[in-house]
Amino acid sequence: ERLCENQQLTTPYSTSRHLHPVCRVSAAVRSQHSAAAVSDDERSWTGQESLSQDDPEMWELLQKEKDRQSRGLELIASENFCSRAALEAQGSCLNNKYSEGYPGKRCVCIFFGTFNLKSKYSVVNTLMANRLSLSQPESGLIDYDQMELTARLFRPKLIIAGTSAYARLIDYSRIKKLCTELNAYMLADMAHISGLVAGKAIPSPFKHADLVTTTTHKSLRGSRAGLIFYRKGVRSLDKKGKEVMYDLEEKVNFSVFPSLQGGPHNHAIAGVAVALKQATTPMFREYIAQVLKNSKAMAEALLKKGYTLVSGGTDNHLVLVDLRPQGMDGARAERVLELLSITANKNTCPGDKSALTPGGLRLGSPALTSRQFKEADFQQVVDFFDQGIKISLDVKKKTKKLSDFKSFLLEDSETASRIADLRRRVEAFARPFPMPGFTDH
Repeated sequence: ERLCENQQLTTPYSTSRHLHPVCRVSAAVRSQHSAAAVSDDERSWTGQESLSQDDPEMWELLQKEKDRQSRGLELIASENFCSRAALEAQGSCLNNKYSEGYPGKRCVCIFFGTFNLKSKYSVVNTLMANRLSLSQPESGLIDYDQMELTARLFRPKLIIAGTSAYARLIDYSRIKKLCTELNAYMLADMAHISGLVAGKAIPSPFKHADLVTTTTHKSLRGSRAGLIFYRKGVRSLDKKGKEVMYDLEEKVNFSVFPSLQGGPHNHAIAGVAVALKQATTPMFREYIAQVLKNSKAMAEALLKKGYTLVSGGTDNHLVLVDLRPQGMDGARAERVLELLSITANKNTCPGDKSALTPGGLRLGSPALTSRQFKEADFQQVVDFFDQGIKISLDVKKKTKKLSDFKSFLLEDSETASRIADLRRRVEAFARPFPMPGFTDH
């Protein structure tokens, strides 16, 4: 027995309403179907099976990855540990729903509140950006004088200020002054430092920039996504004193949707919204303050051990270690540290000629700070790091090519034993620290 009725439904593809037949199965028929399903294992599927039941192989992989993260030292500056609340929002029933168009005012207010913005900005949820930097090889600092000379020569339409591997504060005011002179747009990429901006620990680019881009999973500690903020209202005055308005809204929005994206991922937006709300709390500001303390403690410990830091130190969450004075490169050091359960990433330094074997390593404090590491803990981390570099130097003396270096690490019994012993000590140190997120995966 089936009862059918007409019901008005709104589709995500149109604002008009259509009549759709909705069929309902009687209780008796539903009971028969349930009984049949229970009696026949091959036909029973409810969607309520756990991952461990439905796909044991994938469940085992997740548990292994959780264990790797728990016993290792995460020093990649662009990585962090997402909170359980944000993960729950992302893994929710919102995954089931298509949407189309732009977010409503409530969603936008959450984004604006995190960075104390007013209506002169708007936001869309995606990220595409390129970066170009000028730095002084001797100091590692941005060469603002050279930037101004180059900009006046080429007269770009867009100047980008990014911090993916820059450990110092950016003079947004000076860059904005140059952009005004050249009638160029200023884009601030704060993907790495957005958590520090939200936590009011460093100056905000919003006062000066025409556009601001950020990811949400680094120092913001949210789920993986991206945001573009663009300025609205009056941009300048022409020669006659007439107001020239910003025209970014339509261009940015159209570039995102429908040009690059279709339906937005509601579950991802929910995860971001949860993380951004967390970023407005006193607890998050305490976290960011500790991120800075830990990063400075790490920098000081590295300097005491004789390492060279690009720019000489740090004002944010990362340090860029120049290994060239030690006779080491980032590619070899990265591999040895990986075998020690210490994850870091190779990075070019000013004057480098190759991105495959760059001279440096980029280290960050956000992830381990999320695991409640303090300054003294980072001093121990630097000690482990230093022991790893010493192994790298010893192996480099015995090999020539990078491929030979990597093979020697695994094939030489003495080296393999040194690595195994140090890895055990690293993991014994790391494992007791708590991990955000779910307990078992």
